[in-house]
Amino acid sequence: MKAMILAAGFGTRLGNLTRETPKPMLPICDRPLLEYNLRYLASYGFDEVMINLHFMPHVIRDYFGDGSRFALHVHYSVEEKLLGTAGGVRNVESFLAGEEEFLVMYGDLLIDQDLSVMLQFHREKKADATLLVHRRKKSNSIIELADDGRVTSFLERPGEDVLEEYARKHGEFYVNSVLQIMNWKVLEGLNAGVAADLPKDVYIPQLNRFRFFGYPLSGFRVAIDSEERYRMAEDGVRCGDYKVSLPES
Repeated sequence: MKAMILAAGFGTRLGNLTRETPKPMLPICDRPLLEYNLRYLASYGFDEVMINLHFMPHVIRDYFGDGSRFALHVHYSVEEKLLGTAGGVRNVESFLAGEEEFLVMYGDLLIDQDLSVMLQFHREKKADATLLVHRRKKSNSIIELADDGRVTSFLERPGEDVLEEYARKHGEFYVNSVLQIMNWKVLEGLNAGVAADLPKDVYIPQLNRFRFFGYPLSGFRVAIDSEERYRMAEDGVRCGDYKVSLPES
């Protein structure tokens, strides 16, 4: 099975930490973040991984090479201009087109979600895309699910007043955990080489056309989008909350 890791962003919200270091190369207990993700995917049987790059791509390619030391075949897509989360995936048609299912995850995740049960759920539902979701009291996106897990609505980047009212009525709500299993056909309406966003340009406009499902997070997850969350990721590894088995350094 194939996977794509979206790793082309600048990581500007991390300030000085990413001024001269690509975010996927941030060290977490002496290993680059991206190494955790590659070993995580390999542990679930993924053998072909595409990584899109933009900022200092040579640093990542020089470290990971062809991926053989991680029991993977690693491929790279260097974007001259940033294409966004959907555009970056659409840009590697020759790698992913024709696949009944593949995984896409954001490169700033440290995660140990059980992918085998999520994949089983995806297949049982005959889903076109299954998004990992988790509960939050505040976020810039809201995902509503039916009892069977089917996505019934996306509310992407609403105003603060809308979020406050929604949280007042519902308390915690589901949000996108930025890892998904999907079928190539949901991307066919996008133009190659044009920047596009997965929620805004794929999921929201095609909600009634395709079968999109949400699968609730049950493992450890940190999206490293701030210095505070970077420290949380390090603490998760040190304290054993992150449970993916890695070889000794």
